[in-house]
Amino acid sequence: MNLDAIQSSLRDAGLDAWLFYDHHHRDPLAYRILGLANAHVTRRWYYLIPAEGTPRKLVHRIERERLDALPGSRNEYSSWQELEQQLKTMLDGSTRIAMQYSPRNAIMYLSMVDAGTVEMLRELGKEIVSSADLVSEFEAVLTETQIATHFAAQEKLDAILSAGWARIGERTRNGGTNEFAIVTFLQEAIERAGLVTAHGPNVSCGENAANSHYEPSAASAKRIQSGDFVLIDIWAKLAERPDAIWYDITWTGVIDREPSPREQSIFATVRNARNAAIQSVQQAFAADAPIAGWQPDDAARAVIRAAGFAEFFTHRTGHNIATELHGPGAHLDNLETHDVRAILPHTCFSVEPGLYFPGEFGIRSEVNMITYPRRAVVTGPLQTELVRI
Repeated sequence: MNLDAIQSSLRDAGLDAWLFYDHHHRDPLAYRILGLANAHVTRRWYYLIPAEGTPRKLVHRIERERLDALPGSRNEYSSWQELEQQLKTMLDGSTRIAMQYSPRNAIMYLSMVDAGTVEMLRELGKEIVSSADLVSEFEAVLTETQIATHFAAQEKLDAILSAGWARIGERTRNGGTNEFAIVTFLQEAIERAGLVTAHGPNVSCGENAANSHYEPSAASAKRIQSGDFVLIDIWAKLAERPDAIWYDITWTGVIDREPSPREQSIFATVRNARNAAIQSVQQAFAADAPIAGWQPDDAARAVIRAAGFAEFFTHRTGHNIATELHGPGAHLDNLETHDVRAILPHTCFSVEPGLYFPGEFGIRSEVNMITYPRRAVVTGPLQTELVRI
């Protein structure tokens, strides 16, 4: 935990304090931001970082040592009446307090504090505001070393994806294959490359590509044949680094034929929507202008809406990427949520619009971006046309 940096950010945001609260590990963000070990927790604890001054702890007497690793003064409670009185004393002098809370649960990835706790604090006269941008700053902002791990994964995974396309071509012409066999091939290549993945990758053939979260299994995998349409969604990070950052991409292609006019038209729409989202981020960062997560989503969605396909774009445009595949920073989203979190420098995220036509096919084009002061870059190759296998 960087106490000085947190207190500086609280002052910049006009906040009196940041209150961390947990019971039974309901808030994993708190443990990561504070640098706490995942000890056995059966009682409520509170940790207050004021904008000025010394942090304060409130713990149950039978778990009094739970916050000993953190700086600050400690108070203890046993009864619920004592808890409320101690909490009132602890918060004295702080009115505008950040917590892992999102009004109306608009950003559900952040909503870790239960409604009852918020009600109690409001009864004490406290204004509870969202810690969303603080969480992004202290959880999603990457170090230069972490950014290097993303590019290392990118170089390896791009090569694995190319090998996967070649494998599909070779096997369809020599004995045949199916979705799950290609998944297994990719998983083995990921492991050999010193990478790790999670419940993936995805290989979706034909109409299965219209299911954006399709997962082939050994029992249900569709046979891949000449003439088929194929989508590959693949993600991985360096296996030996717990702080490594994921790389996550999706490409689409056809086997032994040219794409149909409809496939080419849909791909062009998705590609143009992806590029519009990318450009909105790059333009904002070049101008040193603020940009929130909902804005690139709007840029991509406007292209798809103008093409007449709005109803077939059924998910957000992108997600934050960090040590978790779906990270704690701003998502590119004005559909599933209205994500007002700022896209900060030194953060990573996907850009992945898609169009899905049940019973037919689906096309998604996914790249990753990393932001820096005054610039934002795409971290891997951009697919400009459907792959010909």
